[in-house]
Amino acid sequence: MKLHKLDRSSTTNSSFTTKVNEYPYFLKIWHYHSELELVVILKSEGTCFVGDSIENFEVNNVVLIGENLPHMWLNNESYFKNDSIQTAKAIAIHFKKDYLGRPFFETPEMIHIFKLFDRAKLGIKFLNIDKTIISEIQSMIQLKGFEKTIAFLVILNKLAKHKNIKQLSSMGFVNSFKATRSDTQDRVHAYIFNNFTENITLEKAAKIANMNTSAFSRYFKRVNKKTFSRYVTEIRIGYACKLLIENNLNISGVCYESGFKNISNFNRQFRLVMNATPTEYLRNYKNRTSLE
Repeated sequence: MKLHKLDRSSTTNSSFTTKVNEYPYFLKIWHYHSELELVVILKSEGTCFVGDSIENFEVNNVVLIGENLPHMWLNNESYFKNDSIQTAKAIAIHFKKDYLGRPFFETPEMIHIFKLFDRAKLGIKFLNIDKTIISEIQSMIQLKGFEKTIAFLVILNKLAKHKNIKQLSSMGFVNSFKATRSDTQDRVHAYIFNNFTENITLEKAAKIANMNTSAFSRYFKRVNKKTFSRYVTEIRIGYACKLLIENNLNISGVCYESGFKNISNFNRQFRLVMNATPTEYLRNYKNRTSLE
């Protein structure tokens, strides 16, 4: 999974870009760009990779992705079948955090929006979002010029005041990505994301980084603020959460599908990362969604 840098800057005389993307499935590209990205899922479901997080996505999800934060939208396997009639559709808005000028967002009236942009460096998923906000985003797409700019500010104002959010990526990932954006880090992260459900080893990662094992272990902990094994475990647990929510496998199946070799270790690591057992996590998720 090679990491790509994409250019999302406006090609028209506009301070930000808006686009409705509709495909048989979202493009499987692990990428980043210097613009922030506000995404509204209109159709489809699957898995969203943001930094080192793995999240389910579905219709009406709203996510704000910070500048230079790697991410990818991966639809469920059914979307890739030859006879599939499913479609993936989303609104994507790309903008710089100073798209109206840095002094504008540093004024007392706008500072809460500027803080929203800062929090987005980890990625933000807006939970229990009011569907009128989604409707306003859809309506904004049709506007032009001044009216479109004002409508977007109104939406950003509402999102900045929305209290129920989930930060996605870890600060360790973001800091290491900023500090060590290199071919070595790209190769190591590609190895992890491509193989975390299989037999992944520190020795193989060290070889990819062209380091001996002990030097690589120190290097990885320094730049990621966690050990290699802990990093891989958190990726696997994130994926396990996705599988549990999809409800297509029992806990034993989720254990092996997400890369663990035995149930006892899976349960132990799940509790360490999520502060709950898999059964408790699933029950809490179902109770939460039943209230939405």
